[in-house]
Amino acid sequence: MSSVKAEWASAPLIAYCFMTGYIDAIGFTAVFVWPGFQTGNSVQLALAIARLFQPGQTDFSFRPPDRAALVSLLTFIFGAFLGRIGDRMGPKTRAWLFLGTMIQALFTMAAAVCIWQSGNASVASDRGDPAWTAPLAYVALGFMSASLGLQGIIGKRVNGQFATTIVLTTIWCELMADPKLFNKSWVITRDHKIVAIICLFLGGFIGRAILDSIGSAGALGVGTGFRVVIAVWWLFVGEPKAQAKTAEKN
Repeated sequence: MSSVKAEWASAPLIAYCFMTGYIDAIGFTAVFVWPGFQTGNSVQLALAIARLFQPGQTDFSFRPPDRAALVSLLTFIFGAFLGRIGDRMGPKTRAWLFLGTMIQALFTMAAAVCIWQSGNASVASDRGDPAWTAPLAYVALGFMSASLGLQGIIGKRVNGQFATTIVLTTIWCELMADPKLFNKSWVITRDHKIVAIICLFLGGFIGRAILDSIGSAGALGVGTGFRVVIAVWWLFVGEPKAQAKTAEKN
């Protein structure tokens, strides 16, 4: 299959940003861990290790939030590593973009099944009392994190204005550093980042709203459907008509 250029891929990459907010909302609501935010999870694990060296108050416990952070980090890395399959198929080919997104959908579906079978609740009351404590719940968190890890590497390989489609910190910094930040006309480097931020926010909002209505398993099931739609979308991504007409004239 033919390859996709970064400038053609704005719509599915924006949908990726939406899915980041959507998946993160479900994970954080249940265990106060962001499946896509590995900076926080890495620091949380560092704090867990630091507790071993507290003078006179050595704490050898491996608390549920620490376990969740470790599971999320390791599975995120695994998902990102799977993205290297795309290097062999061609990281921008429609075949890989479709297949990679379908794998994300399968991971999300597996997470939904695991949470459903675990019998755990969807909303945690406070940080010390996470809703997901069963082994299957940790497996679900792992599948969610792996889906975002794979999504991130695909987004990075496409190399559009949305970075990995996961880390808003980078997008915020690039937005603030954009020399055309205050231009009144349409500026791709600025406006695409603004759209990414808005869509990630909407993903979190809608994810929580759906979770409150049908629970985390149901919300992940809906998320699976979203990912399948994005996967099919990659097959139809093409050169924008305006660019095609310009190319014909030249």
